Amino acid sequence: MTASCFALLVACGPSAEEKAAAEKARMDSISNVQAQMTADSLAQVEMEKARLDSMAMAMKADSIAKAEAEAKKGSVKPKPKPKTVIQKKVEEAKKVTGGRGH
Repeated sequence: MTASCFALLVACGPSAEEKAAAEKARMDSISNVQAQMTADSLAQVEMEKARLDSMAMAMKADSIAKAEAEAKKGSVKPKPKPKTVIQKKVEEAKKVTGGRGH
């Protein structure tokens, strides 16, 4: 009787082939999840890059529009001419004397 119970337990358990198939299915599932995670990460990176590019383009367009508006208003000031040595000395003398003369 003991022998027949043991034989029944061994016969009811999964075979080596079934165990191998179950392990392969588990590993395939893990591999699929990892591949999906990688694809999701890449998609997220691409979306973030597209968002940043869009913001950069919008900022550039705003800057161009602002510069064009200022140019139309005439608020763009010409660059001042560099001062000569004499002008620099006169300006320095005014600073030292407080503009009270020489």
